[in-house]
Amino acid sequence: MFGIVRPCTHRLTDGLKTEWMAHLCGLCLALRADHGQFARIVTNYDGLIVSVLTEAQSERTPSSRRTAGPCPLRAMRTAPVARGEGARLAATVSLVLASAKVRDHVADRDGVLARRPMASAARKVAAGWDRAGARAGAELGFDTAVLLDAVDRQAGIESLAGPGTSLLTVTEPTETATAAAFAHTAVLAGRPENAAPLAEAGRLFGRLAHLLDAVEDQAADAAAGAWNPLTATGTSLAEARRLADDAVHGVRLALRDAHFVDDKLVHVLLAHELKTSVDRAFGTTTCSHQGYGGTPQNPYQGGGGHGQGPYGGNPYGGNPYGGGAPGMPGGPGGPGGMPPSFHQGPQQPGRRGFLAGCAAFVGLCCTCQMCCAKRYEGPWSRKKREGCIHKCDCDCCDCGCDC
Repeated sequence: MFGIVRPCTHRLTDGLKTEWMAHLCGLCLALRADHGQFARIVTNYDGLIVSVLTEAQSERTPSSRRTAGPCPLRAMRTAPVARGEGARLAATVSLVLASAKVRDHVADRDGVLARRPMASAARKVAAGWDRAGARAGAELGFDTAVLLDAVDRQAGIESLAGPGTSLLTVTEPTETATAAAFAHTAVLAGRPENAAPLAEAGRLFGRLAHLLDAVEDQAADAAAGAWNPLTATGTSLAEARRLADDAVHGVRLALRDAHFVDDKLVHVLLAHELKTSVDRAFGTTTCSHQGYGGTPQNPYQGGGGHGQGPYGGNPYGGNPYGGGAPGMPGGPGGPGGMPPSFHQGPQQPGRRGFLAGCAAFVGLCCTCQMCCAKRYEGPWSRKKREGCIHKCDCDCCDCGCDC
């Protein structure tokens, strides 16, 4: 799992926290219901935004929630969870992009996938996810081909990118994929007038996700000899920060042009949390709970926040959509959601491999550490995380913004 929009629960009111968890669990259960138990591995924080956007444009009905049974990830508690077309679309998008990433790693012979038996098994899993995603997408009126096309184009664009290439050329496939997913929420909600502004919000969200992933992974990519868009194009951190801030502002403007029935959670996630994600990636966040570094003298020097970057953490951990090794399930750009970059380099040294990470993930889930522990070790990255429902004691104000 991975994601850049992973709000710390202290910044959500009790009501919004319940809603956020309802969409997160709804995505997970939609994956299980439509695609099988194993598909739940692609649950991610950013994917649930698709579900949130769909519901925000619709009138709430009793059928939009159901009570889910006890789950280890909720400390064996029951909870209301979102259901319906929004959750299914989120599951479809997450699954299709995950299948594309698996194929990408097989082609790159990453980790255990360099072995033929594992590569063959991975191809079968990816092919099954492709068929399942296409079938579910067709039922929802969403053509998943646009997502697969974006993935296919990404590798070619990156191979041609070099010093002087615009960074926005590299982020374009990601922008296209997220724009399509965001826009289709308007179709599902019966709000065609929202399609254009939500497509714009999705395009900028994809750009931001790609940028932040590149910023947080730049040092590690350099050490591992992996491809990084900032390094490849010669883009400075100052320019990347400018583009990121512009994207956050653009998302806010686009959301103003859309009409919602209830946009409270949308506003928190796509206005406030996006800005927090930027600060976190560049090491300028001030919340002591996050444990991120950075100093006034060097605002772009991240502290402990590198491991919590875009697509690093998980809903069953400090960050659904994340927590694993880059490009691996649960890691930056890994299976399960709208990745910041569709083509990553080799697996980072010192991280667990695919199977070892899966085993660690299962252990963490079964012992409830990913949701309840104050600290635990990320299943793939081995970085220190905080349980997703662990509360902090830092002082944070309520919204009250003028955005």
